Amino acid sequence: MEIAETIQSVRAEVKAAHEKGKKVGFVPTMGALHIGHISLIETAVQECDFVVVSIFVNPAQFRPSEDFEKYPRPLKADLEICKKSGVDLVFAPTSEEMYETENLTWVSVEKLTEGLCGHSRPAFFRGVATVCTKLFNIVMPDAAFFGQKDAQQAIVIKRMVADLNMPLEIVVCPTVREADGLAVSSRNEYLSAQEKKDALLIYKSLQKCREMIESGETGTASIIAQMREMLSRCPAIEIDYVSIVDVETLQSLEQIRGRVLAAVAVRLGPARLIDNIVVDAGKQ
Repeated sequence: MEIAETIQSVRAEVKAAHEKGKKVGFVPTMGALHIGHISLIETAVQECDFVVVSIFVNPAQFRPSEDFEKYPRPLKADLEICKKSGVDLVFAPTSEEMYETENLTWVSVEKLTEGLCGHSRPAFFRGVATVCTKLFNIVMPDAAFFGQKDAQQAIVIKRMVADLNMPLEIVVCPTVREADGLAVSSRNEYLSAQEKKDALLIYKSLQKCREMIESGETGTASIIAQMREMLSRCPAIEIDYVSIVDVETLQSLEQIRGRVLAAVAVRLGPARLIDNIVVDAGKQ
């Protein structure tokens, strides 16, 4: 496994792989790798001939009040995980390498970023879309792999790639969960043992949503009310949003129809946690 810190060296490695006819897969991460990241890497290794993982905590997607400085950066452990998982190249740039001068060009995806996490984190998706564009231009992958847990991010990136005619495929992989149902996240490391138990209400509220839809409930207001009631049983949970939206447009729905995305975001202790499920009401 090779480790690159500069854009020039990454481009040289990937160019050599492409010249050999290899399909290049790319997994963009902010490090602090866990089993969710590993599942993305393993899928990339299965589907591609040459796999690149980036490890870069992107300052452009954090507000001053957020956890940029505290975000875990266990690079040595991350590199070992990549090596064991069959990664060919790790791109671990500094902020100065990625943003050599003041950034004056930004990528914004409209409408899809207005609700859900975009409502409380207005600059987040601009930072994500911009850094992904930069990384795609640097790595030039044939396919890039994202997790369903960050559903809005995956939908935004897919639309950005389509709208800008970027020559790569976006592959969205299933959410990885702990045995108790908690969605795996780097920010879970912020939680105490009790807070991890409290966080289980997030997935339980989503399961309640699924149960209600499968039982024939079509009004989203009543479903959301039940989900919020369940989350409110824990005083430590501060609800950011509970939403049921169209799985493609991310527009809020009053009535369940077709495939819908049920999404939750809460603050618990020092962490902001998100989770979601897709329910196909057409299969009922």
